[in-house]
Amino acid sequence: MEKEHIEEIRRKKFSIGGDPNMLTEDLHQAVKNLSAELYTKDVHFLMELIQNAEDNEYPPGVDPSLEFVITSKDITSTGALMTLLIFNNEKGFSPKNIDSICGVGRSTKKGNRQRGYIGEKGKLYGIGFKSVFLITSQPHIFSNNYQIRFNESPTPDCNLGYIVPEWVDNNPTLSDVQKIYGRSKPLPTTTIILPLKSDKVSAVKHQLSTVHPEVLLFLTKIKRLSVREDNEDPRLNTVNAISISSETDFQTRKNISAESYTLHLAADESKSGGRERDCDYYMWKQKFPVRVDSEVERRKEVEEWAITLAFSQGQRLDRSPGVYAFLPTEMVTGFPFIIQADFVLASSRETILLDNKWNKGILSCVASAFVSAFESMLKTSQSAPDFALPPYFKFLPVKSSAYPELDSVRMAIREKVVVENFIPCESYTNQRIFCKPGEVRRLMPAFWAILADARKEGVGLEDLSSHGTYILSSAFDASEYDDVLNFLGVKYVDDDWYAKCVAELERSLQLHQREIPASLEVLDRDGKVSLISTERAMQGYEKVRLSCHVKWLINWNHEFGCRAGCFFVPHDTQLALKGFSQSASLMEWLRQYMSVTTISLYSYADLCAKSLDNENSVIGFAHFLYHSHAKKCMTDEEVSALCSSMPLVDNYGGVVRNWSSALVPAKGSQWIGLLGSDPWRGQGFVELSGNYGLAGTYAGIQTPQNHLLSFMRTHVGASDVPHISPPNAAFPTVASPLTCENALLLLEWIHNLRDRGTRMPEGFKVCIRDGCWVKTSAGYRSPSDSFLPSSDWGSLLQMGSLLVDIPLIDLEFYGERIQGYKEELKVIGVMFEFGEACRFIGKHFMSLASTHNLTRGNVFSMLMFMRFLREKYLPTEEFVKSVMSGRWLRTIAGTSTPAGSILRDSEWAAASIISHLPFVDVEHYGDEILSYKTELQLLGVVVGFNRRYQFVIDNFKWPSYLSSITVDCAYLIFECVRNARLSDGLLSEIKRFRWLKTNGGLRSPSECFLFDPDWKSLLSVIDAVPLIDENFYGTRIHSYEDELKKIGVVVTFVDASSAVSRRFETLASEKSLTKEHVLSLLAFYRQMKEAQERFPAVLMEMAQFHKWVKTKLGYNTPDDSILFDEEWRPVSRIARLPFIDHVHYGEGINEYKDELKAFGVTVEFRTGSRFVIKDLCIPSYSAGIAPDSVIALLNCIRNFKSGVDGVLSFPKDFTSNISKNWLKTVADYKSPKECILFGPSWATHLEHEDGPFIDEEFYGPGIKAYETELAMLGVITDVQSGRALLASHLGHHSGRSVITRIYKFLKSLNWVPDREAKLLNWVWISSGDDDGKWVSPGDCVLHDKDDLYSECLHVLDKIYEKDLLSFFSTALGVRQIPSVADYVDLWKGWENSRTELAHNECCAFWICIARNWNKKTEQLLVQNIRKLPVISTASGGIALSDKDDVFIPDDLQLKDVFDKANLGSVFAWYPQPSLASVTRARLYQIYASMGVRTISESVKIEQPFISKGGDDARNVDKRYATVRNGLSRIVLAFLADPSLELSVEKRHQTVKCILDLKFLETEEPVKVRYSVSMSGGKDVTVEASRISRWERESSELYVQKIDKASTKKEKIEFATYFSQVMSEGLLWDETDRIGGLAELIKFGYFLKFDKDAVDFLLMTKNLRVLVEDEQFLSLEFWTRGGIDNNKALVEHLQRYGVIKSRKVAEVMEKIDRGLFVPEVNPAYVDTPMPIGYNATISAPHMHGTCLELLEEHLKPGMHALDIGSGTGYLTACFAMMVGPQGHAVGVEHIPELVSSSIDNLKKSAAAPLLKEGSLSVHVAGVS
Repeated sequence: MEKEHIEEIRRKKFSIGGDPNMLTEDLHQAVKNLSAELYTKDVHFLMELIQNAEDNEYPPGVDPSLEFVITSKDITSTGALMTLLIFNNEKGFSPKNIDSICGVGRSTKKGNRQRGYIGEKGKLYGIGFKSVFLITSQPHIFSNNYQIRFNESPTPDCNLGYIVPEWVDNNPTLSDVQKIYGRSKPLPTTTIILPLKSDKVSAVKHQLSTVHPEVLLFLTKIKRLSVREDNEDPRLNTVNAISISSETDFQTRKNISAESYTLHLAADESKSGGRERDCDYYMWKQKFPVRVDSEVERRKEVEEWAITLAFSQGQRLDRSPGVYAFLPTEMVTGFPFIIQADFVLASSRETILLDNKWNKGILSCVASAFVSAFESMLKTSQSAPDFALPPYFKFLPVKSSAYPELDSVRMAIREKVVVENFIPCESYTNQRIFCKPGEVRRLMPAFWAILADARKEGVGLEDLSSHGTYILSSAFDASEYDDVLNFLGVKYVDDDWYAKCVAELERSLQLHQREIPASLEVLDRDGKVSLISTERAMQGYEKVRLSCHVKWLINWNHEFGCRAGCFFVPHDTQLALKGFSQSASLMEWLRQYMSVTTISLYSYADLCAKSLDNENSVIGFAHFLYHSHAKKCMTDEEVSALCSSMPLVDNYGGVVRNWSSALVPAKGSQWIGLLGSDPWRGQGFVELSGNYGLAGTYAGIQTPQNHLLSFMRTHVGASDVPHISPPNAAFPTVASPLTCENALLLLEWIHNLRDRGTRMPEGFKVCIRDGCWVKTSAGYRSPSDSFLPSSDWGSLLQMGSLLVDIPLIDLEFYGERIQGYKEELKVIGVMFEFGEACRFIGKHFMSLASTHNLTRGNVFSMLMFMRFLREKYLPTEEFVKSVMSGRWLRTIAGTSTPAGSILRDSEWAAASIISHLPFVDVEHYGDEILSYKTELQLLGVVVGFNRRYQFVIDNFKWPSYLSSITVDCAYLIFECVRNARLSDGLLSEIKRFRWLKTNGGLRSPSECFLFDPDWKSLLSVIDAVPLIDENFYGTRIHSYEDELKKIGVVVTFVDASSAVSRRFETLASEKSLTKEHVLSLLAFYRQMKEAQERFPAVLMEMAQFHKWVKTKLGYNTPDDSILFDEEWRPVSRIARLPFIDHVHYGEGINEYKDELKAFGVTVEFRTGSRFVIKDLCIPSYSAGIAPDSVIALLNCIRNFKSGVDGVLSFPKDFTSNISKNWLKTVADYKSPKECILFGPSWATHLEHEDGPFIDEEFYGPGIKAYETELAMLGVITDVQSGRALLASHLGHHSGRSVITRIYKFLKSLNWVPDREAKLLNWVWISSGDDDGKWVSPGDCVLHDKDDLYSECLHVLDKIYEKDLLSFFSTALGVRQIPSVADYVDLWKGWENSRTELAHNECCAFWICIARNWNKKTEQLLVQNIRKLPVISTASGGIALSDKDDVFIPDDLQLKDVFDKANLGSVFAWYPQPSLASVTRARLYQIYASMGVRTISESVKIEQPFISKGGDDARNVDKRYATVRNGLSRIVLAFLADPSLELSVEKRHQTVKCILDLKFLETEEPVKVRYSVSMSGGKDVTVEASRISRWERESSELYVQKIDKASTKKEKIEFATYFSQVMSEGLLWDETDRIGGLAELIKFGYFLKFDKDAVDFLLMTKNLRVLVEDEQFLSLEFWTRGGIDNNKALVEHLQRYGVIKSRKVAEVMEKIDRGLFVPEVNPAYVDTPMPIGYNATISAPHMHGTCLELLEEHLKPGMHALDIGSGTGYLTACFAMMVGPQGHAVGVEHIPELVSSSIDNLKKSAAAPLLKEGSLSVHVAGVS
């Protein structure tokens, strides 16, 4: 049978054995060209064969496979060197397949794209198969008993090749094929045999050897593909033999429109020794509805794009292209994932068509698919460790693609990813946190190491992300992810973050290592024991002097260091006061004269709270409130009030005063695990410092651990989840999946809020409701997208045919506990009811419809769901409501809502002709849609006509040919008009379109008449009218009179009149009215009037308001027409008037004057002035307008404004026309607005020729009678209005008297020009009576008191009378005096023309500059002034010198040196004596801002030198120590003078210059060489000799040695120079004060700077050293080694209050500190000193403080232990305090220090105690 089929094809199709076919040769050439051009590479046949094998059908239970075997055996006897065999276990060829392969362009795949066919060109039998001819000349096919071959060469039988089949009996036989395939297994159904062309062997073998293992990734049928070579000599094998198996481990997830699964590929490469490779691929397949604008013809039947993305989970099997169209293309995307979709390919199959709109549509969806896949991989891996997440980010397409279209996909992916919460953040809790890339920051690797070390130390890092930003996961923050993180825009944290975090880490380490804060016992001034922190002991404290009466407060006041400003009377004194018999009187006296008051505990606490400013004091205050409340010293209300206003310490150690809520410390809290960090700092939430939870001792009272924190919970409201009252703000962790524990904790939180009756803030609620943190059956969803079914409907709705997943909350994950939170779940949006599920399903479908059309499958899924609900007796209402309003149902009119759609039947026949109704597209949905009538009706689809006229109207559409409107259609239209609501537009169309049949053919209804004999005579007025054809429509037409009238048909007499009127109007509009028409109308009116009949109103109205009268200017309405007579002739010269055209109508028109007037024509001149006004036409030659024409025009204006013709306002064109220059004035022709009517008000000040006044001689005196009309035209008639015009005419004058007269007139009128006009030349500068020039006000000034500007400005008080100067100032803006800019210009002139300036000139200039000094003035000087004033050494006058060669003498000593050197004028001038308005300091400041250098900055100072070598200069600091101390006291007291107004910081900074000085004494004179650089590059050098010299840069003071036997002169000379040098060096910028300070220093010198003498000296000058200055000096002398022996050191500590105990002073005086400090260090400086081994000996004041604090515990006979004894100094002091009866032990872990300390002790006063054994030192750990 198969062979007969082949013979039949050869006979019937190719005429073999019959008559020759003349087209065979052309057909052969066409097939040849097609096969050659099909692919650009001749080996692409391989992909075609794989593609066709995938499209084949396979028997059930068969594992589809495809095998390629290449052999050197010539089984076809064609002489081929190699033969390729393809084995496929498909069903095999059918007769239809054979027919197709024997043709061109036929394919059994066409129209089957939806069924999964992936090929473009047909099975093995379409166009694609022809490509095998590129590699073979005779392809053979053995299948289902068919044994055929094709030949490339034309067959002799029909002269045609390629497609003519030949039967094969031998060469090869099935036995030959079986032998090659292998005897051990049955031969597959289909075998293709291709004897290869000799030149194609290498290419084919190469193609076979490079088959990608990933070729099977997107094939759904073929599970195995193998390639092997069969040769008798295996050594000849050159093809890699591989076998590829694919096994799909489907873990399908019905996730709405996507599914994911894992695919495992394994490759067995036998050529490589049987090595097997494999790889897993995460596959994400998502469907997107095809958009209408992306549809193409070749994919017309496809409704959905199925996009699959493959992500390799390991090393890919091979490097293959990134774009698949089921099989690989050759496009390399550069993306780290593979894109598969049904792309339209180029014919070569190498690339997809990037400009194809189908492919563009697919690519536009790739980004969405990627983001969905990425989220699935990332957020469903809850159990995976943190380090497993970052590798997923390597799938991001970081690198650019070579294809711009694909690079757009890459950027679209980035845009979507950066707005998603995908980035894992570092979390030290069980809760993972994901954030947007822009919210996350990276850390430096070194800082990660610091954090790791801190964690090892036990520091909790839960607050890591609480420093203002979220920190990237440490597993992700690695260099290998730099490109990914840069791609996403993740940046590093800034320096501020590091600073905050480091500070927090330090605090955390301290808290971790600290158990009880150190405290020391001290005595107050009354001898009472108190406790104070070590920190406060180091800072010093003041004792109280004033008090109220509570011992409790006395102790706490000591603790707070009198922060509240309260000083308490000692407790014993208070008891004595209470027991005093006259205590009341005494208390009153204390209150009145000593301001002693009583303060309550609450008031004291309130005052104290306001003064807290550091961490220790704030936490101490909390302890104070805790203990005060515990002792019941305060009520609950008082404590609560204080707690609500007191500052808090946050987790950074910062003091927060403004707060709204407090969180318990993160460590050990629940909120840190749920929230990740404090997200509400901006809303006033404060995370409390960990110190609140520690034990502590304050005011001698111990607070157990966590007791204070419990107090804070109760009274401050410090809380933890679930007891926090949240703000109206979001928190980020709910944007990502929550752990089970955190989810339940969150629900418990909401439960607590509800229990307390607290309303959840909207922002807080919204973030929980919309965050994707709930685990459901469909992945993680937001609560508002989740369900917890209240019955078994949940499982019922999980029907397989429904394309929507109901996201049910995962009860297995959460357990039964979640059932107890149903009300809380409802609050945050979780749905429970069946109706909500139906709405959810409907909402899903509508969301699809909003972006794309619903597919056929989607629609049937909905209908089946509805049927399912009905069959289960479940309500459908909620589902119907949710979907019925969406536009998703496909109709022949496009997509529509169900309620707007129709299921068509025969009742809709007529309606279908005249409307474009939205009939459901049965062709698209198939007849199956008709079986869902009930469901469609429930959705609102119209089934049956049922008088649905409105549907017809809403979708009305005229047929292409109006003649096709049948009688039924016409009556349907009438019914629609009667029963439906028609839009104005449609009704207008029905009226206008020609569709009604009349006696004159098809006409529009508005043209038709329904005939009535009663108004026949009316119709005779116009041409024949169209009457409706009753023969066609029948008499039934009269039953629709109302409808006919509505659509415009004339059916009444009134309508007929209107129709005649409209016809007449039409003729008029077409300008088709003849003379006879018009005369007939006029005659008809006369006839009706004579017959005393009423003329039709509608006709009259038409005639009055339409243009049908022909005039000289064209057709006009009667109202716009004039019947001419002689009265109109004068104005006709200056106006275009619409006179009726007598030439057209003839003189007979005048006979109808009354009729024309009745229609509205103007027939009298008196009533026609509006025409003149409207059509006025001033001629271009203005002088040609005669005076009588002007008078006539003014008369028309008078009539016009009087309202004779009913119009009052001038038209716009008239105003424009009248503005021409046509009125004659004494000056020239001008426009009315430029003219003035000269009247009495003008004559009192001016003459007729002074301005643009109307020429009365030309127009005659009668012109004044038209003052009102002229004013209407714009002529100025009143004085005030004419000011500006008169002023603008000033420039026409040159006579001084005229101009002065006009100035005075303008001044009397208070005239001021506008802003722009002020810039004009308004000022006349006369040089004679009729000569001069006009200048700008800016070139003038009123006065020049310094008489400097006579050559460059016009000074008006020298030209005009005094009474006019105010006019120039106020009206014209002339300046009173020259401006700064004028002065600068003047100076520039002096620079170019003057060598010396007068003193008054220079003073005047700089006084002006100083008075007007600002940034603008500074910039003006810098940019314009090159030279500055100096005192000429030659003449003594003021010379000008280049400012680069001028210096500010800020150092008077340097000035004196350079002045004496006679180098010329180099120092800037200043007025002498000083002027109050410009002091020397002020002038120097101005010079400096101009860039003038100070001499101290500019001078280069060589090292001071001695004239004869100076080797003898030696340091005499010790000898001058008293000088330094006394000098410092004098200077501090002098600078504290209130008149100097110097700040404390400034005073101390000045004195530090003295303290830093090094005193050097020399035998030889001190000389110094100075040099400065001048502008010409020349250096000027001078030398000076002084007894002393202060080198400020090096802080050295050189003094010449004076003998003790020096004369008094020499001593006074030394004291004078010394005091002068010191004063000048300290007060160089306050020269007036130098003398006063120098005198004090001189006195101090002769007093040898004795402290008491100096203090008395200062007192005589009303000066003293202030307290803060005393403290400054003491601190400076401590740290600067001002004390050089032990006794002085102890005295100094006593003087400043560190040591108060006599016993302590005695001990420290006996134990010499110098014996314990290494010799290289100053022993008596109050600072810690290094003693080696990274250890130090403490500062002396610390030793004194310690001994003071411990004195009560160091009584004789007591024991003391010194841990870390170091040098042994403090141990020795302890031993001296406890005496020989006691015992002092020192312990030190450094043996070397122990040895050296014993040596030190042996030299000290404690040596006997060491010898006796009451003093000992030991190495730690050694007994």
